Amino acid sequence: MAADISACQAKGKIVTLSLGGASASVGFLSDGQAATFAQTIWDLFLGGSSSIRPFGTAVLDGIDLDIEGGSSASYTTFINTIRSRASGASKKYYITAAPQCVFPDAALSSVLNAAIFDAVYGSITILAVFNRSVKNWNFGLWDDWARFTSPNKNVKIYIGAPASPSAAGSGYQHIDTMKNISVSMRKSFPSFGGVMLWDVSQAYANGRYDLAVKNALVAAGGTGFTFPACSAPVWTAGDYVGGSLVTYNGYVWQAKWYASSQPAANPNGDWSALTACTGSGMALTLTCGGVAAWASTAIYVGGNQVTFQYVLGHVPSSESKFLKVSSLDG
Repeated sequence: MAADISACQAKGKIVTLSLGGASASVGFLSDGQAATFAQTIWDLFLGGSSSIRPFGTAVLDGIDLDIEGGSSASYTTFINTIRSRASGASKKYYITAAPQCVFPDAALSSVLNAAIFDAVYGSITILAVFNRSVKNWNFGLWDDWARFTSPNKNVKIYIGAPASPSAAGSGYQHIDTMKNISVSMRKSFPSFGGVMLWDVSQAYANGRYDLAVKNALVAAGGTGFTFPACSAPVWTAGDYVGGSLVTYNGYVWQAKWYASSQPAANPNGDWSALTACTGSGMALTLTCGGVAAWASTAIYVGGNQVTFQYVLGHVPSSESKFLKVSSLDG
């Protein structure tokens, strides 16, 4: 395999060692054990030296943690030790992770928050209802983590997806859907890094699924990111019906269902971030027929009239106490 690894690297491909797996339930008993194992990995596969080198003279480009079970204890020490060994190297070494669908990741959440990763290959929930529902689509959560929580604010988030129907038990999407999802995320979030497919043999056998995704992303502008304008109304305290769009804290959010909480990167919250954005969002000014706009702080008595732009989804918290008199154009 040494010749194959070197041939791929010569073409600009990064080759890393993946540790863990679906059936692996392992971990470290102490920081000392983690540091010792990191040194072993460094000597056997990366920039160190050993009388035993499984891939001969080939030097891998880093490690990928696919930890799906066991304890996460001391993995931060393991990563930091690799980083320390690589700090004076003549080439760059990458450390990546492949967490599972649910955010935060059950196995590596604390490690992701404490150690420096270059990329996260998120097995983001891929659903056929992507274009109709955001309830289970969590790229926005990962983008918020990448920009505001990760120690490396330049970490990139990749969509993880099966490359053919036989590559995984579920989650496969037709190439047209996959291209749509990929391009949409590329234009929506600055942390987007690309698409990770498992695996290359499945992609090749499936009509070069990988190349079709790549070509779609290149056509969409390749690398770099321009923040779109915040095009939704500014969030204000109140109740919103499912599907409502608001601007808050640099994102456009969509209500998953009837929402009354403040938008936040909360996997169990009422809102899902659709896109990062720039600007203050739209301000609503209603002057319909001289009737005042509804205000959440006002007290109303029977017979009072208010105007409200219900079409945007924001409804008075005491909506059931109001009777719609007419639709006003103003």
